[in-house]
Amino acid sequence: QVQLVESGGGLVQAGDSLRLSCAASGRTFSSYVMAWFRQAPGKEREFVAGIGWNGEYTRYADSVKGRFTIARDKPENTAFLQMDTLKPEDTAVYYCAADQALRFGLILTAAAEYDYWGQGTQVTVSS
Repeated sequence: QVQLVESGGGLVQAGDSLRLSCAASGRTFSSYVMAWFRQAPGKEREFVAGIGWNGEYTRYADSVKGRFTIARDKPENTAFLQMDTLKPEDTAVYYCAADQALRFGLILTAAAEYDYWGQGTQVTVSS
């Protein structure tokens, strides 16, 4: 059974940092695109960041560029999202996702393209 489990969320103040982790199990995710999405109350789920199978390609939403960094540890089947200089508008439930299609470096931003999802972890940033 494929599982993605997020951890690392919490309540922080504006300007603080958090590091989210996503542990994948059930199969080898080394060839998959891994991504982070987020969903705030009353809003659609939105793409935050993605990383290609070898870590060479990354893609970020404009709203987080320069503040968030995505990384992956292939042997450990784990993806990370380092979030710095957090803002209240970053408050949301953050989801890890995996795209199993061979994209050859292409990282898609539509949630419908992703095949596996974690349960989400809450990030709350107070002003």
